[in-house]
Amino acid sequence: MRVNNLKFSKYMTEWLYGQDGYYATYKNIGKEGDFYTAVSTSKFFGGTVAKHIIALVDEGFLEANATICEIGAHHGYFLADVIEFIYTLRPKLLSSLAFVIIERFDDLQEQQSSYFKDSFGDVISLKHYKSLSELQCKNAFFIANEIFDAFPCELYYKGKTARVNGHEIEFDVDNKWVESKAKKYNKDRGEIAVGYEEFAKEMAQSCDKFEFMTFDYGEMSARPDFSLRVYAKHEVIPFFDENIKRQELFAKSDITYDVTFAHVKDAYEEAGVEFIELKAQMVALIDMGILELLEMLQKNAEEKIYKQELEKAKMLIYPDFLGERFKMMRFRKNANN
Repeated sequence: MRVNNLKFSKYMTEWLYGQDGYYATYKNIGKEGDFYTAVSTSKFFGGTVAKHIIALVDEGFLEANATICEIGAHHGYFLADVIEFIYTLRPKLLSSLAFVIIERFDDLQEQQSSYFKDSFGDVISLKHYKSLSELQCKNAFFIANEIFDAFPCELYYKGKTARVNGHEIEFDVDNKWVESKAKKYNKDRGEIAVGYEEFAKEMAQSCDKFEFMTFDYGEMSARPDFSLRVYAKHEVIPFFDENIKRQELFAKSDITYDVTFAHVKDAYEEAGVEFIELKAQMVALIDMGILELLEMLQKNAEEKIYKQELEKAKMLIYPDFLGERFKMMRFRKNANN
């Protein structure tokens, strides 16, 4: 693809989601891929979310016939792990809950459907939508893992916005919207995400009453510098590294940046959705009951299996791996919001 005089957000969109983009076809995640995620690390990530969903049903926020919807599911492992643990903890809910994945790419929809068929046969009915705007429901639980870091962004530096010429970055564009966001979040340089506002509105309009839980890396306040980077075979390459070969990496590797959670929070509040909390992933998973799930496993499984799963689960909650850098953010919309 020719990349002459493009907005950076357009360049990043083509890199990740274009016809030949990185996410347009199935990619391995984990040891054989370019990066790890919490989902690829341990089934107890989805298991802990399943325990939380059951708690929401018990407290009356979720109906027994609510929609459980994952956004950007990739292979479908996360939602499948949630379903597996619901079966273990409260099997009767599987006959009443509806399971949905929002996925724009046909290739990934096919991968997800095939995985669910292999895993659950005809017991679970999975429905796909290409966007939240297609979904209409009364009561739902939305879940997403590492989605906001994959939104396109603009690059901003001391009053100027970037454009891309031949994979080279030039800061010489005046963009009032980008500048206003930069000032709002006290940035004189860095990434300004594009699309959070529209995404929040779509979710708010898709369902009358819901909880949305998302996991991602970043901080509430904006970083004071650029965090944009490329992941290729577990190597982290800063986007502005003088030796980076952008043309060779384009559409063949992942590109991402740290999330400014204040921007996500503002987008949802502007859409009429209540912000509940932001906390470190390790705190969130412990609060939702991951340790209780591991105790259940210890009582009901061989010691070897328990120790294997315990080591995987530690990766989710240890501060020096995923536990501290990743955050959980939660929102709620009530029917009268």
